Amino acid sequence: MVDHLIQFATNHYLLVGIFAVLLIMLLVLEASRGGKSLSPRELTALVNAEQAVVIDIRAKKDYAAGHIVGALNIPQEKLAERMGELEKHKAKTLILVDSVGQHAGTSCRELLKAGFTAAKLSGGVSSWRADNLPLVK
Repeated sequence: MVDHLIQFATNHYLLVGIFAVLLIMLLVLEASRGGKSLSPRELTALVNAEQAVVIDIRAKKDYAAGHIVGALNIPQEKLAERMGELEKHKAKTLILVDSVGQHAGTSCRELLKAGFTAAKLSGGVSSWRADNLPLVK
């Protein structure tokens, strides 16, 4: 199987090269569509300067198990219907936080389309924990 793949790649190196370039371009495009990614340090700086609000899009039970101080809990599946609650924060950056950073981009796109300034925590709560930063219950 691997031999066939290697043989195909060597016989059709131009096609494989074009495919690789297109794949990289697609990944870069998708990453940029989800809004800016912030590190835990950048998130902390924005929140401390009162320029951002943290929105935790995890399920209520995950939020209750531990969340970033001051974070609002709006589960991802209810974000569209509860977007009106965020109008009072429109002047600030809304930073979306999920478990590992894989779903925040989708929600970030929704907020950007609705006219909000939005970003996401790179790596989600996992990266927050990895940096030994506190969570509250």
